[in-house]
Amino acid sequence: MRILISGLGGHMGAEVEKLCAAGCRGAEAVAGVDFMGWQNCTLPCAPDFESARTDVDCIVDFSHHSCTDALLAFAKKNALPLVLATTGQTEEERAAIEAAAKEIPIFFAANFSLGVALLIELAKKAAAAMPDAEIEIIEKHHDRKVDAPSGTALAIARAIQTVRPNATIVTGRSGMAKRTKEEIGIHAIRMGNFAGEHEVLIGTNSQTITLKHEAHSRALFAEGALAAAEFLCGKGPGLYQMQDLLSDD
Repeated sequence: MRILISGLGGHMGAEVEKLCAAGCRGAEAVAGVDFMGWQNCTLPCAPDFESARTDVDCIVDFSHHSCTDALLAFAKKNALPLVLATTGQTEEERAAIEAAAKEIPIFFAANFSLGVALLIELAKKAAAAMPDAEIEIIEKHHDRKVDAPSGTALAIARAIQTVRPNATIVTGRSGMAKRTKEEIGIHAIRMGNFAGEHEVLIGTNSQTITLKHEAHSRALFAEGALAAAEFLCGKGPGLYQMQDLLSDD
């Protein structure tokens, strides 16, 4: 499985390259694309998609959401499966991803950890089983992460909304207003070198359930992205998620 790494010059691109070199999932990183740091890459790396290699089996993207349009155009033009591991997309970019998935297979997830996928399912079940409980989400990441709240925190909240359709997402809290029962609060912490930590608090006046996932290494997400790439090879057009990977026979 030959991989083109979008965002090769970044921390996560380097993790994907390292795992490929170790033989993870039988993947081979053959080249990359990076608008900013392409000069410093060890693999052949193009500064734009116009000059990127196309003799690959799949694209793994850990770049920036501002590259979405160019990335989708390149993947569609060359009929390449795409693993989208970048977060922070606008509503317009998310709509473009959904449209592109009608032409090519796209694996799109806010987080490529199996543990986080399980956390999301548990949060949904708890939210449905305790309809009167209040819900807050706390996420912690390193001080270099530019988007807040994290894509994973938003994914957890949106998953809860599927079982609580009247719930509204509130990011950060300030002012003098009282919280409503329908709120799902999200709080972002940026400091130090947190690889990623997500905590879901589901509570009433008499009890609280705490669900928590901690990532101890960024390699966790790179390995998940390569598992998604392996899953995509041979798949038809469509928008695939972690739940599809978990249920794949």
